[in-house]
Amino acid sequence: MRTRRQQLFSKVPEITVYFWIVKVLSTAMGEATSDYLVYAMNHYVAVALGAIGLVVSLVLQFSVRRYVAWIYWLVVCMVAVFGTMVADVAHIVLGIPYAVSSIAFAIILAIVFLCWYAAERTLSIHSIFTRRREVFYWATVLATFALGTATGDMTARTLNLGYLTSGLLFAVLFALPALAYWLFGLNEIFAFWFAYVMTRPLGASFADWFGMPQSVGGLGYPRAWISLVLTIFIVIFVAYLAKTRKDVQERPSDSAE
Repeated sequence: MRTRRQQLFSKVPEITVYFWIVKVLSTAMGEATSDYLVYAMNHYVAVALGAIGLVVSLVLQFSVRRYVAWIYWLVVCMVAVFGTMVADVAHIVLGIPYAVSSIAFAIILAIVFLCWYAAERTLSIHSIFTRRREVFYWATVLATFALGTATGDMTARTLNLGYLTSGLLFAVLFALPALAYWLFGLNEIFAFWFAYVMTRPLGASFADWFGMPQSVGGLGYPRAWISLVLTIFIVIFVAYLAKTRKDVQERPSDSAE
């Protein structure tokens, strides 16, 4: 009965190569879209629109009884946009240094993990089949996006590595847990969440590299066009996943218990 219940109420996708492709695309799209909205309109209006979009997408996600590709990835995209805005507001509006905000968001993420584990005794994404675990999951996702945004900006600007170098650095850090898992048996839950956090600064760094002016190390492409192109790719991949159901969890992992 429990196995059947997990199959029916799984609310997140299976971790495949498609998951990581769409995840990185969504992080880059969120960075480009957030930057475009903040510069194209009033800052407060942009943040309000991002918050509304996130709330609406979460209502959709919590209203369905199982994983639905387009709804799940809509939430991820809205988290990408709003999470970027939160990190940017902390620095631009409140004047908090990137190093400080990175530490603060890391502490918030650690607290979410501790509360999640204390309540559920697992951090596995293969166990997201109850409302409480889903709440913890999305709280974790939001914290990872804010942390990743602040960290990426810190390496590119505070540490003066530049956007391209930062992107290459986070690409290496993103690949490390997979290699450690395959070669040395690194704990799969730790490997997943470490890689998940790295996808945010990875995608954002490359989005900034394409969209920032050449005077600050970017290529100077219009942010609106970057956002549009990335959105098109996301739609194509998500439509493919919805059609083929390649990322639907057929059975729960033993690590979910």
